[in-house]
Amino acid sequence: MCGIVGFFEKSGTVDAPVGVTLLRMLTALGCRGPDSAGMALWGEGADGLVVRVKLGATDDLEARRREVVRQARRITRVRTAAAQGSLLRLVVAKAEPDALAAAIEAIGPDVEVVSLGRRLEIVKQVGAPRTLDTAFGVSQWTGTHGLGHTRLSTESRVDLSHSQPFWAHGTPDLAVVHNGHITNYHKLRRIYEQAGVRFYTENDSEIIGVYLARQLAGGRSLGEALAASVRELDGSFSYLAATADAFGFAKDPFGLKPLLVAETERAVAVANEEIALQGALGGPSRAREAGVGAVGLWERPARATRRRARPPRRAA
Repeated sequence: MCGIVGFFEKSGTVDAPVGVTLLRMLTALGCRGPDSAGMALWGEGADGLVVRVKLGATDDLEARRREVVRQARRITRVRTAAAQGSLLRLVVAKAEPDALAAAIEAIGPDVEVVSLGRRLEIVKQVGAPRTLDTAFGVSQWTGTHGLGHTRLSTESRVDLSHSQPFWAHGTPDLAVVHNGHITNYHKLRRIYEQAGVRFYTENDSEIIGVYLARQLAGGRSLGEALAASVRELDGSFSYLAATADAFGFAKDPFGLKPLLVAETERAVAVANEEIALQGALGGPSRAREAGVGAVGLWERPARATRRRARPPRRAA
């Protein structure tokens, strides 16, 4: 029942209005999931890493913010740190991702690195999609592509950690959004936990990011990993996934969950209801239903460009 959306600017320009486009698409799907909402956006890129951190349940957010910064400084140089709602945004010098995330999350079990990458930023919270702009100013975000999710919880709890998008912990710039059920989730989770993988939720959607991360680590491309997932993930599902340079989708081999694609020469928009595609592409386009077991992939041009001479506005 959840709403999933994605937008990809095919030209590779780094200042496309991806944030406001995703917000319009998500708002159109707000009736599908009133419990929580989130966005993942791939922007121009930092000289180092951008990290979003859930500060957790504490009566003193400022003290928790200082502790996160102290822990990050044990690993690398912290260039900026700014709190937004329940998330802290850090821009840091280059670092080993696992070591940086482990240092930050050592503060306590309620502290979580929500996203980490050179280009990826994830924001999410409990509530309807429109609250994302109030809390994070997402309508001003620019970039090359992004994902969005609005959630109706059917099994696991309603909180920030269980909200989507999910960052694939430990793999910079990889994130997913999902609608449906992964029925071999418990089997796969046991296998991955025996290999030392930590899970942060009881949400079956989290397994997709873990699966894709392991496929990429094994040398597969994102397109190859998406195709493999159709064979190896059981259930009724459609999901979107992206890295810093690629954007794609996968749909279960039974075709039980809807997924529509609209494409022009300029951009691609994907959602699980056509109403979300209307207006996303700024002109005439035809939506098509992704086929049974379908996989789609689009890759960013090798050389990025800017649409305008002025610098794009960055996420605050």
